Amino acid sequence: MYKEAPIYSIRERSLQFSVRIIQLIRTFPKDTSGFAIGNQIIRSGTSVGANIEEAQNCGSKKEFIHTMTISLKEARETEYWLKIINEVKLADQTLVKKLLLEVNELIKILTVIVKKTKLNS
Repeated sequence: MYKEAPIYSIRERSLQFSVRIIQLIRTFPKDTSGFAIGNQIIRSGTSVGANIEEAQNCGSKKEFIHTMTISLKEARETEYWLKIINEVKLADQTLVKKLLLEVNELIKILTVIVKKTKLNS
């Protein structure tokens, strides 16, 4: 049996997370709640990786910390929307639960990155 190797790069993980968020919203019902929540989660969910990418070219540690903190905030917002999606059963719950696990991992990783960078600056 083939098992996927874990992805250790925060950049790759956040990219794959964004892709999975987009795939998720494509399954939403085409109604007011689907459009409204879909709009919110696509913004926050893809912003996590976009800010991580932006942080790669920051000119200072202070700017890096600020940009990674924005990414962390977006991850927390995405977690909130995923919880709502799960509660109202807007999409396949197995997929939503996997995304909740992944966003929690991203939050933990980003928290460590921000804290360690602050300590080393």
